[in-house]
Amino acid sequence: MGRRRRREEEHENHERWLVSYADFITLLFAFFVVMYAISSVNEGKYKVLSNSLVNAFKNTTGEVGGQPMTIIQGAPIMPPKPVTKPDRQAPSKADEVRGVQREQMRNVAGDILQALQPLVAQGKVRVLETSRGVTIEINDSILFALGQASLQTESISALRAVAAVLADSDFPITIEGHTDNVPIATPQFPSNWELSAMRATTVLRLFNDSGVGAERLTAIGYGETRPVETNTSVEGRARNRRVSILIDSNRPEEPTELISKPLSQ
Repeated sequence: MGRRRRREEEHENHERWLVSYADFITLLFAFFVVMYAISSVNEGKYKVLSNSLVNAFKNTTGEVGGQPMTIIQGAPIMPPKPVTKPDRQAPSKADEVRGVQREQMRNVAGDILQALQPLVAQGKVRVLETSRGVTIEINDSILFALGQASLQTESISALRAVAAVLADSDFPITIEGHTDNVPIATPQFPSNWELSAMRATTVLRLFNDSGVGAERLTAIGYGETRPVETNTSVEGRARNRRVSILIDSNRPEEPTELISKPLSQ
């Protein structure tokens, strides 16, 4: 009896393949659902493209996604017009004028360098080319006594040589006075503002007396506000005490009045 029951328990189950078959059917169903969804989206896009092509070849007006367009059968196809690009290498008239001005400016700078060559060699004068023109930086030690705005005798001839070069040109000239940060408080110069402005004006008057037109001259006093070196050393303060002569390549233009629009009632 024991052996017979044990053989019944060991009876093999021949129907377990149905489980694997059911899993396969489920996966296959999911695959076809996904493919159907994808094919539906593509079918929609295909219908839009198909309708557009049909409308075009039927000589109808298509209005999808833009302005109406009518195709006329038998009309000649116009070749596209070539797009002409401006020649960037060809200089404009304004560029030519600026080039001439720049060349004149360099000639003026060369003449000034030659006139002030001894002072340039000593490091007392620097001639710089900037985007605005040419700047001549003159250390105030060769122009003025400390805390004074009267020109020293030995500096007058050098400034007159510069004025002789500038008188032959027509560029606007701005004379800037600069000081260090050491305060000054005298009856004539209550602060460095007055001292720097008076020094710039003194050079301006000499230029005007030497033949440079007054309409081309401007004097500005910046005081200690525009240092080129630190004021913490003796050398730096000496470098900051200077007079700058800017020969401006940009001639003034005719002003245009701005008229405000009346407020609406």
